[in-house]
Amino acid sequence: MLQLFKKYQLVLRFIFVFLGSYLILFSIYNGYLLLFEGPHPVPDPLTRLVAEQSGEVLGSLGYNENVVMHPSGLSMKLMIDDYFVAGIVEGCNSASVIILFVSFVLAFFGKPTKTLLYIFAGAVIIYCINILRIVILAIGLYEYPQYSGYLHSIFFPLAIYGTVFILWVIWVRIYSRWKRK
Repeated sequence: MLQLFKKYQLVLRFIFVFLGSYLILFSIYNGYLLLFEGPHPVPDPLTRLVAEQSGEVLGSLGYNENVVMHPSGLSMKLMIDDYFVAGIVEGCNSASVIILFVSFVLAFFGKPTKTLLYIFAGAVIIYCINILRIVILAIGLYEYPQYSGYLHSIFFPLAIYGTVFILWVIWVRIYSRWKRK
């Protein structure tokens, strides 16, 4: 039995570090979200910020945008010319994807400084890509509503998870200690 643990030590380390860090970070994030529940729920500040920044980018591209809280209080409405194009909910703020990214990088921990810098840079990249994908989705839904299914179910996830995958590959191949020998 001890030989099996030694043989698969790296795999077991990856699994425990990944799952452990994911569960810890997810629990902290869930606790953060619970602060905004109650008799009058409101979107959390990160979700509001993502909605507002997406609106600002749309405005800078010449669109007449407006971002308001949805009457239910659980999301933000992103509108172009008073046309509702997107509801931005907690799942759209990229936090859960960043948590997944961070957990993976920690499971392939490299030198502490490089690891922390890569986590920070990766989180910023994921956050920015998320804003851009919301903007592209909003423009797409406004200009080409007939493609809404494709835009939301294929492009939307592909943009964010594709970015995360590329960042993971870069981390494992270049920066982590788990280089091929």
